[in-house]
Amino acid sequence: MSILNTSLSGMMANTNWLTAIAQNVANANTTGYKNVQTSFSALVNSSENFDSQFSGVTASVRAMNSLQGQDMQTSSATDLAVQGAGYFLVSNSNSNIYLTRDGSFVPDASGNLVNSAGYYLMGTPVAQQGVALNSLSGLVKINVANGGDSSIPSTAATMTANLPSNAAVVTGPTPASNSASSQFTAETSLVAYDNLGSAHTINVYFTKTATSTWQATAFDAATAAAGGGFPYSAGPLANQTLTFNPSNGQLSSGSPMTLTVPGGQSLTINLSQTTQLASNFAVTSLNINGNAPGTITNVSIGQDGTLSFDYGNGSITPIYKIPLAKVASPDNLSAVIGDAFQATPVSGAPQIGIAGTGGLGTINSNALEQSTVDLATELSNMVEAQSSYQANSKVFQAGAKILDVLNNIQA
Repeated sequence: MSILNTSLSGMMANTNWLTAIAQNVANANTTGYKNVQTSFSALVNSSENFDSQFSGVTASVRAMNSLQGQDMQTSSATDLAVQGAGYFLVSNSNSNIYLTRDGSFVPDASGNLVNSAGYYLMGTPVAQQGVALNSLSGLVKINVANGGDSSIPSTAATMTANLPSNAAVVTGPTPASNSASSQFTAETSLVAYDNLGSAHTINVYFTKTATSTWQATAFDAATAAAGGGFPYSAGPLANQTLTFNPSNGQLSSGSPMTLTVPGGQSLTINLSQTTQLASNFAVTSLNINGNAPGTITNVSIGQDGTLSFDYGNGSITPIYKIPLAKVASPDNLSAVIGDAFQATPVSGAPQIGIAGTGGLGTINSNALEQSTVDLATELSNMVEAQSSYQANSKVFQAGAKILDVLNNIQA
């Protein structure tokens, strides 16, 4: 009977091996799948006085979850791959949280990102100011359908200009007086955006009031007189005195200039690079933030998991942070349907954090992690498992014949 039991354990162990091989081969093209490995251990009934009584073999299967699969580039920004340690946090329709490396996320009918197994990608809104470590609270389904239109009010500008040092000093009324006879040395303008994204042209006048002293005055162009210019129907938005160093023409005081955009925010104009040199008036650079309304045109995801909406007006708005989770022993995670896992006491509790920090890997957009299955290795193992199974069956047949002979002798 020991012959039969031992050979039977061998056939069962090799059956488990073949089952694991079949599982690997079936998932050779499954995104993020980690191949399983079969290990064999000898069974011993007892060991007394150094006399071991062997009774066959047992097989155990372990998922190689710590292996890194190769990235395959795709054309979808919501296809995600983890490079390094970590798992995406996903939920099913019952709001149960799982871990997965399957980053094949696409928007469903409601705009929620869901992978090929039906799991929803979870994250935290940027407004929540960070990811709570070791906590699943605050996680929400990531939705890319609620971008709407976006506009950004202007709050900061930088103007670099040269004011001619050889210009005559203005002796008449200056723009600050807002009279029809106001005189100035040079004029320029900039476009700023209010809270609703409407554009406002701001006229800026530079007036030389004394040697190395200038006056910068800003008006809302919409309030200009008919045909443009003075007098404006509303007073100046800002009036700033600029003082220059006569030895080198550099601005010594008067920057920045602050004004309030009509219907918008406080706008700070940095004039620190303005010079007074013996050349013509010229604005060499003018940069201002803010945008007119724009519709979402794209979704971008950074390596740290920041998901942003890209708008047609050029603005980029961070909306979600996609966290990653890791466990102390990933090979001991419990597998569930859909290439997902849940933590066990042996694997350890999930540790949640921002991608690229705390030992967590980074997130690659436009990429999917391929299966770690090597078909050539699996086919070679399959031949070996079949041969071992057949050998054990031969032993079983031999034991059955011996048992049959013993039965006949007893008869």
